[in-house]
Amino acid sequence: FTLMQKPLKILVVRFSSIGDIVITSPVVRCLKNQLKAEIHYITNDRYSSIVHNNPNIDKVYTISNSISEVLDSLKLERYDIVIDLHKNIRSYSLTSKLNTRKISYNKYTLKRLFYVYFGINLLPKKHTIDYYFSRLKKIGIKNDNEGLDYFIKDSDTIDYNISQKYIAWCIGASYENKKLSASQIIYVSSRVSIPIVLLGDENDKELADRILDKTQNKNIVNFCGKLTINQSSYLLKNSYMVLSNDTGLMHISSAFDKNIISFWGCTKPNLGFYPLVVREKSKMITSNDRRPCSKHGKYCRIIPDGCVKNIHPEIILEAVNSLLSK
Repeated sequence: FTLMQKPLKILVVRFSSIGDIVITSPVVRCLKNQLKAEIHYITNDRYSSIVHNNPNIDKVYTISNSISEVLDSLKLERYDIVIDLHKNIRSYSLTSKLNTRKISYNKYTLKRLFYVYFGINLLPKKHTIDYYFSRLKKIGIKNDNEGLDYFIKDSDTIDYNISQKYIAWCIGASYENKKLSASQIIYVSSRVSIPIVLLGDENDKELADRILDKTQNKNIVNFCGKLTINQSSYLLKNSYMVLSNDTGLMHISSAFDKNIISFWGCTKPNLGFYPLVVREKSKMITSNDRRPCSKHGKYCRIIPDGCVKNIHPEIILEAVNSLLSK
């Protein structure tokens, strides 16, 4: 008789944030489907809901502050491969302590910095997902080109009429410099007749209140700070189109293959984190300057509160009306 070979046990590492975790989903899916491996995933506990529902992940480990919280448990797993899709000091510290085969990806850090500080773009014209798969070739993994995955449960529904045609507008972002202004959103929302839901976290409540106070569209509902990530995803999934800053909810929308209009200022799509949807369903509107102001949008070289606010709202309105007419 022949003994059945034990499936590989693989740990995927990505601690944060929402969008960065979502775009690791094709890697997880391909590892599961092509290697028939047992897949474990480690992330920050505040983002655990993003991966817990993924059927391609067999076990989720989370940390609050330090890898020491789970290091002993991870060592007992005796992984065959650890795939580092974060590649920072913390992930390096973790992978070096697990004493097994490690695979990480090329972040092109120097080229990114060269682009940001000198405006010369030497980066490959690829999505970050392509960077991931280029390093996975060594274990026989290929991109299946099936896009992103995001899974929600029936319990993630909320009380909102999803049978109507509505816009989901993601007004938040990790930094103020990446957000459209209230005046830009008010201009557009006042000239659109269909309902709009505003999505964001606690930090976006004040912005949402200003929008609701001034807009002439009476069919706007403010959900900022009121929903879980998965409840927001439920509204994204059932919307007709999504308007979004460069933020995690934009990538979740990509997983649902939505019509997406995204807004870019201090960060730019050619840094590799643009929405992964078919071209006809995605319009990326950028400020005039083609050079990123900073790697993650924390700083702006043009105006104090972010050059994304230089985008004329009429351009946004034209893009919205174009999609609404289809």
